Amino acid sequence: MRQKQAFVPTMREIPADAEAISHQLLVKGGFIRQLTAGVYSFLPLGRRVLRNIEAIVREEIDRTGAQEVLLPALQPADLWQQSGRYEVYGPELVRLKDRSGREFALGPTHEEVITHLVAGEISSYRKLPVTLYQVQTKFRDERRPRFGLLRCREFVMKDAYSFDTDPEGLDKTYNAMYNAYHRIFERCGLQIRAVEADAGSIGGEGGTHEFMAIAESGEDDVVTCSCCTYAANMEKAINRESVDFASDEHQVSAIARESAPLDPFHTPGMRTIEELIEGLGVNGAELIKTLLYMADGKPVAVLVRGDHSINETKVINALGAITLELADTETVKRVTGAGTGFAGPVGLDVPLLVDYEVSIMPRAIAGANVTDYHSRNVVPGRDFALAQVGDFRNVQEGDSCPSCTEGKLTIIRGIEIGHVFKLGTKYSEKLGAQFVNTAGESKPMIMGCYGIGVSRLLSAIIEQNNDEGGMIWPASIAPYKVHLIPVAHQDAAQMDAAERLYAELTAAGIEVLLDDREERLGVKLKDSDLIGIPLRVVIGKGIADGMVEWKERRSSGPAERIAITEVLASINAHIAQS
Repeated sequence: MRQKQAFVPTMREIPADAEAISHQLLVKGGFIRQLTAGVYSFLPLGRRVLRNIEAIVREEIDRTGAQEVLLPALQPADLWQQSGRYEVYGPELVRLKDRSGREFALGPTHEEVITHLVAGEISSYRKLPVTLYQVQTKFRDERRPRFGLLRCREFVMKDAYSFDTDPEGLDKTYNAMYNAYHRIFERCGLQIRAVEADAGSIGGEGGTHEFMAIAESGEDDVVTCSCCTYAANMEKAINRESVDFASDEHQVSAIARESAPLDPFHTPGMRTIEELIEGLGVNGAELIKTLLYMADGKPVAVLVRGDHSINETKVINALGAITLELADTETVKRVTGAGTGFAGPVGLDVPLLVDYEVSIMPRAIAGANVTDYHSRNVVPGRDFALAQVGDFRNVQEGDSCPSCTEGKLTIIRGIEIGHVFKLGTKYSEKLGAQFVNTAGESKPMIMGCYGIGVSRLLSAIIEQNNDEGGMIWPASIAPYKVHLIPVAHQDAAQMDAAERLYAELTAAGIEVLLDDREERLGVKLKDSDLIGIPLRVVIGKGIADGMVEWKERRSSGPAERIAITEVLASINAHIAQS
C-alpha cells in the first residue's frame, strides 16, 4: 500500500477522553474512531489487524475440529425467556420490539440460539460430538463503556459451543479449547494467565476459566500464588483459611466467648471503618462491617471484618440470587432504625450472611442500629445467630494459598480476553436439545461454551506492546510487516530504489506500506513509530553504495546498515522467528 493513498488519519495530540494507553494510541494512530460511547469504526489499519487476529483464531479453532457458522444477531426474546435468562441478564441486554410488538434482543452471546439450532437438527448420539463456532458482532449495553475497545457496547467476539453425550466427552472438548486458547494468545504475542473464574450469568455445572492478559490497565484483579500454579480471578479466589473452615477445621462452637455484656457507646459522625479506626484507636480486625443489600428485592445483611471487603459474587452464589445491590438510605433506615453507617448485626430481623472470620471473633465492635452509636463486646453466636456462615470476602495480598502450604497470594491486574465454560445441561434441558443414546434413552446434550473478545485483543496487545513512540505490533498480527521509507521524495535514486524494493517484497507476498508522502523524514519516522509496523527500511543517501537502514520497531538500539540486496532475506528470517 502507498501511504499517500492510504486512509491513515494520524493525530498529533492524545484524545482528551482516552484513559488507557491502548485507547490513546489506537485513536492517535488512525486505527479506530468513536461513533458514540462504546461504539467504534475500524479504519483500514485497525481492520487489517482485526482480520489478522481473526485468521489466527480461525486456524486454531479449526484445528480442534470445530466448524464455523454464522448465527443471527437479532434473537427472539422468547428463547431467552425459555432459558430463564431474559430477566437474569439485566440491563446490559439490548431489547427491542418489531413493528408487530414482538420482543427481540441483540445478541450479547448465543447459547440460546445455538442450542435451539442443534435441538432441531441432531437427535442421535451418532451425530455427536459436535462443536460449532462463529466470529460475529455482539451487543451489550454497558453502563460505563470506557478504555476504548476494552469495554464497548458493540464488539467482535469468537464464540464456540460444544455438544457431547457425556461429561467425559465435554472434558475432552474443553481441554482441546483450553489448549487452543493458549496457542492463539501466544501467536498474538500476549502474556496471559488462565485463572479459575465464576460462571456469572452464563452459568453451568462444571469448571470455568478466564484468560487474562496481564496489564496494569486491566479492570480485573488476578490472584496468583507465589509458590505454585494457583490462579483465580477475585470473584472466585479463596484462601487457605476458607478451605480449612469448609473442612470443619475451624469449629465456631470451640471458640472461647467473651462474657462481658454489650456496651453501646457514642460515636458521633463515625460512619465509616476508616473514621472508627481513627476515632477509636482500634484496627480493622476488631470491627464488624455490616452492609445491607437487596437480594432479589429482599433485604439481607452481610458481615465481614472491618479490614476485609465483601465479595458480592460469593454472596450472590450463596443466596442463589439473581440480583444484588446495596440498600438505599431509606431501606437502611427501615431495616436498622438508624442512619447509614451505624448498622450492626444485633437484633436485625433479616438474614445474616456471616463471613467465617467474623464467626470466630471472640468479641468485636459493631454498629448499634442507633444513629451515632456503636457497641463494644459484640460476640458472634451469643449476640447474633450464625445460621449462614461462609466465605463472603475478597482475598487479600499475603493470604495463604489454598493449593499449597508455603505460598502467599499476590494480586496483579489483568484484562479478560477469553472465557471457557462447562455448561452441562443448563441450556439443553430447557431448550430441548436431546439425543437418543445407545440404549434408546433420551438424554440432554452436555454442553460447553468458549468465547474470545476478538476486537478487545487489539487493545490488550497494545497494553503489553508499546513505548513512548507508540505501538509495537507483533509481526503475526501487524497491519503491514514492513514500513518502507525513502528519505527524500524528490531524490530520483532513492525513489527508484524504494519502488524496486516495494515491487520485490510485494511479489514475495510480504505486506508493505510505502511512505511516498512529500513529508520531512522526522514526520515519517514519528508516524512509523506511532503505528508500530515491526520492520522499518529507510532508503537515504546510502543507496548510492547499495545500502539501506534496517530497524526493528521493538529494538531500542540504533538502525543498522545492510545491503538492499539482503532486505528480502532478512525480512523472511525475521518473520520466521516471530
